[in-house]
Amino acid sequence: MLMLVLSGMRTRWITFVGSFVALALGVGLIAATGLALAATFDAPERGPERFAAAPVVVRAADHLRVDTPTGTRTKPLDHPGPVGPRTADRLAALGRTVEDRTFPADVTADPAGADAKEPRTDPGAEAARTGVDAKEPRTGPGAEAARTGVDAKEPRTGPGAKAARTGADSGKSRPGQEAEVRVGHPWSVAAAAPYRLTSGRAPAAPGEVVVTTRPGGAPLRTGDRVLVRTPAGNAPRTVVGTVAGRGFEDAVFFTDDEAARISPDIDALVVHADATAVRRALGPDSGMDVLTGHDRRRADPDPDRDARALVSVNALLGTAAGITLFVSAAVVASTFSYAVAQRRREFGLLRTAGATPGQIRRTVCAEAVLVGVLASAAGVWLGAGGAPLLVGRMTEAGLAPPWFALGDASWPLHTAFWTGVFVATAGALASCHRAGRTAPTEALREAAVDSRVMPASRWAAAVLVLLAGLGLPAVALAFDPGDLLGRKSYITRPMLLVVGCALLAPVLVRPVGRLLTWLPARLPGATGVLVRENTAAGVRRTAAVAAPVLITVALAATLTGTVATLEEARAAEARTATTADYVVTPGQEGRPLAPAFVERARAVEGAVVSVSRSTAVTVLEEDTALVTSEARAVDPARLAAVSELPVTAGRLSDLDDGTIVVNEEWLTTRVGDRVTVWLGDGRKASLRIAAVLATGTGDNGVYVTRRNAGGAGVDRIDVKVAEGADRRAVAAALHSAGAATGTRVTTRAEWLAANGPGPNDPTRTGLRMILGIALLCTATALANTLVMATSDRGRDLAVLRLAGATVPQVLRLVAAEAVVAVGVGAVLGGLVAAVNLLVVWGALVLLGVMSAVVVPWGTLGLVVAAAALLAAVAAVLPASFALRTRPVELAGARE
Repeated sequence: MLMLVLSGMRTRWITFVGSFVALALGVGLIAATGLALAATFDAPERGPERFAAAPVVVRAADHLRVDTPTGTRTKPLDHPGPVGPRTADRLAALGRTVEDRTFPADVTADPAGADAKEPRTDPGAEAARTGVDAKEPRTGPGAEAARTGVDAKEPRTGPGAKAARTGADSGKSRPGQEAEVRVGHPWSVAAAAPYRLTSGRAPAAPGEVVVTTRPGGAPLRTGDRVLVRTPAGNAPRTVVGTVAGRGFEDAVFFTDDEAARISPDIDALVVHADATAVRRALGPDSGMDVLTGHDRRRADPDPDRDARALVSVNALLGTAAGITLFVSAAVVASTFSYAVAQRRREFGLLRTAGATPGQIRRTVCAEAVLVGVLASAAGVWLGAGGAPLLVGRMTEAGLAPPWFALGDASWPLHTAFWTGVFVATAGALASCHRAGRTAPTEALREAAVDSRVMPASRWAAAVLVLLAGLGLPAVALAFDPGDLLGRKSYITRPMLLVVGCALLAPVLVRPVGRLLTWLPARLPGATGVLVRENTAAGVRRTAAVAAPVLITVALAATLTGTVATLEEARAAEARTATTADYVVTPGQEGRPLAPAFVERARAVEGAVVSVSRSTAVTVLEEDTALVTSEARAVDPARLAAVSELPVTAGRLSDLDDGTIVVNEEWLTTRVGDRVTVWLGDGRKASLRIAAVLATGTGDNGVYVTRRNAGGAGVDRIDVKVAEGADRRAVAAALHSAGAATGTRVTTRAEWLAANGPGPNDPTRTGLRMILGIALLCTATALANTLVMATSDRGRDLAVLRLAGATVPQVLRLVAAEAVVAVGVGAVLGGLVAAVNLLVVWGALVLLGVMSAVVVPWGTLGLVVAAAALLAAVAAVLPASFALRTRPVELAGARE
């Protein structure tokens, strides 16, 4: 048996080389993505950073804990509260305490001297006045710097005034005046990191600061004058010392008194006492966390940033691995199926010579296992070498954090190897059953016409898979349309339809092929007729070429089309919901707007200003699960002036401190019912439902009032120009205030464009990577199948030559047949994609979002064109080699 297998493989080496390459490539891709995926399971183990030298850190609990009948449930709080003064006083009795405060403190490294000559008695107090009284006369360039942009038309002189005015008229910063994003702390807490002075001294007066230095940052040195922007306003300050940065933050240290004036709340407390005594003094229900040892990391800035950064990487690589496995399995199964179909006469001869059906089946399985083992081993070697390249490319493209690196896991290599062997064996099982049924009379067949290409078992499998592929979305549309918009759904759902169409491909090839060749067959010449007839006669060959194209076109159109359609739907929702003329957001994401800007915006004549805050509310669903929803805290009286939300029940005007606006995803959606929620700071509240919003694409969240914001700061202002007001004056006032406080003021159109996806959006980049993997598998399958098919058609090509066809005519015929086969796959893949996109559109309509379906014609054109070009080349090259032999010799050759 082994000698027979080896002999057959040596004779038909082209067939097995094609299968080997396809499987090796698939295993290599699975191994590479598996190694990268394994590296995402554990974030880097980092110790405490900000409080690495602190014995005990006390801060407000950052997790909500709720007791339920099934146990205690926890959820992160959106806005943990501060440490209260009474708590601080109680702990001060145990030992020395240090109060930590954290607040924005952006630095302009070169404020053109700010006020290097004229002394100021209290720069902190002056800074606090910034923008509050724009008309009050002030003298001195330092005061002028503090009221940057208040009166753009007022004559000003002096370099300091000019620097302070930078961007006041246009709202844009000039070169050299960009503020460096930093955070402020009191100097006493610097020892908790620990920070050590590298030059100068500690700050001792309100106008003095110590700054961290880092490579690539602003070259700040002791003695420099800088303009520091804090929540209390802008003020020039003197750098009296520097400390080496520790990598996790860029800090500015103030005196303890000035830090307390800028940010009165205590964010954390360093306690030099025994942790047990601290816990005993606080009591069990204090709402405070006592952090020691490794737990001190929870008080670091964004302690979960590493794990959160890996979530999207994990999802991307998991999707890539799944699609690679799916495409590889389909390609290998199609390749083995066609290889068996090619060998009908060979199996017929073996049956004539006395071979039993079981022997034929064992031969095919043995060949598949041998190819699977060899190809999987080669694929594992390729994957191990390609994984570092994949990780490097992902970090360069911004899909993974810069520190992301491969680990030492070996299980992905074992998984990839045995997956390859299993795929090869499974792909051959259906084919070997058909091979065992080959009759001895097949050896006498001269015609290459395929007949009865669809056995009953394949019909049954195709129908079942198609019913599942169509039935599951239908059920979701009826009961939960929103589930169809999730990434897992729109990535996995097309696979059932793809498999179903691939199983039906032998039946669909003839009608689709005739449709595509209808016009060419009516043109002068015999090429069109021959292409039509050869496509119809060689159903298995055409189906084998069309299968990988079908898969790739369906995935490309479905994935990119669904993402683009959802993006358009979200953009349509935003355009409808936001009717403001201007949208104001912080210059740095995640920060609140400067209080000075909020006050000045509210004072702009002719502007209807709606101030809102990002927060969250949590509910306990069915007494088992805590579910957190994003929320916005708004002023109900101003909300209607700047937005048109999709209300399905109730009225937005009924929103007050005792009510809440929810969306249709909530379990309780009847207006007037009360719901128990936990606010962003952990407070429990019972609120009455005032209105219900349509679910939409998921961006219609919850609305509450400022009282229920859970301590959130203002992070967005929507501005509507009142009727009859001077639009230019309103815009100038907003831009002027924005330039003074580092606030981003945009028109509605600019805000919509900025918040939409761009060409380098991580989602789009990830999809391009996934589609590149699928296209690579498709290219390999196309090349393999066409080389196998064309190499086996030597006698057909010789007959055409003997009938009078020239070599160029034969090659054009071969290329045309290959392109038509690609066209068949593209049409079938397009039908699959059309069904999936219609499902997405139907889900959006049911969710109340009217948006057009976005078809990625450009992507589809590139995929189909690349596949057609590759198919033509892969068919013409072996045909040109075959035609070098004399036609008489080819026509008389026997297999």
